Amino acid sequence: MSSETTQPNRNRPHRRYNPLRRSWVLVSPQRTARPWQGETTKPAAPQRIAYDPSCYLCPGNKRSGGQVNPQYDGVFVFDNDFAALMPGEPESLVGEPDDLLRAEAETGICRVVCFHPDHSLTLSQMQPADIVKVVEVWQQETVELGSRPEISYVQIFENRGAMMGSSNPHPHCQIWASGHVPDEPLAETLAQREYFLKHGTTLLDDYLKREQQSGERIVCENAHFVALVPFWAVWPFETLVLPKSRLGSFADFTPEHSAALADILKRLTTRYDNLFQVSFPYTMGFHQRPTDGESYPEWTFHAHFYPPLLRSAEVKKFMVGFEMLGMPQRDITPESAAERLRGLSEVAGG
Repeated sequence: MSSETTQPNRNRPHRRYNPLRRSWVLVSPQRTARPWQGETTKPAAPQRIAYDPSCYLCPGNKRSGGQVNPQYDGVFVFDNDFAALMPGEPESLVGEPDDLLRAEAETGICRVVCFHPDHSLTLSQMQPADIVKVVEVWQQETVELGSRPEISYVQIFENRGAMMGSSNPHPHCQIWASGHVPDEPLAETLAQREYFLKHGTTLLDDYLKREQQSGERIVCENAHFVALVPFWAVWPFETLVLPKSRLGSFADFTPEHSAALADILKRLTTRYDNLFQVSFPYTMGFHQRPTDGESYPEWTFHAHFYPPLLRSAEVKKFMVGFEMLGMPQRDITPESAAERLRGLSEVAGG
């Protein structure tokens, strides 16, 4: 059955299914015509400085925990001084099993990855060769942490900008390696497994083929990766980065994959910056197969970008009301969001 015969009238309210999460999102395109009295101005650009003596991530500076950073000139990785997870043997919690009040011990390792010594940079402003070095570290950390018997999942993520809760503008991300598979990748595992068992093919590989046929939600691509606005996107300018070949994890990367991912990340984040002429805030993270020693033939490596901005550099989307109590909802369609991103320059400030 063709996609044209299955899609609803996109100009009227409808809901779209996310097969990766097995959930729905309400799309209300008619609401874009409603009056808007909120702020739409662009904030003043922050002063760019290559070194901040008060930054606990800059080379040579003392961190909050008392340790002193080396004078690093590339990618710098260290164990988080205020980690959300702690290594060691899990302690059993006191109490009998309970269907209502249930708790389990969790162990793990949390690390910080500084992308570059220059305090003023973001992924969009870094040189491609420097981003490749970051991707290579993501691969190394996935392999090293994932090889530990007590680790079942390696979650790499970046919170970019104060609007997304980033406590420091220095270019960096975090890695949380946990003893259990977290809820989001666990839900994706179950959905991908169900699809694989039913069809004998992988969910996201088949989905990408559908997107390549239409092209209307694709933002940019290269030889190995595609960035697109997913059919089921929740956030206004949400994107999904998918591989064109079978990849289940950073552990499967070749040097060509690393260079291609670096390229697509720079091109996509530059488009984001050019959308509202501001250093674009987002939460970005990679989902990959668990590292608990089991086989996951259903898994496709991918990246999620969740940017909050809606109408301008200062107007963000809030998940409130019906969205907290009912289901997610968006006004602009994924197709119009993709068209807008696709039309932006990949040159900084363009």
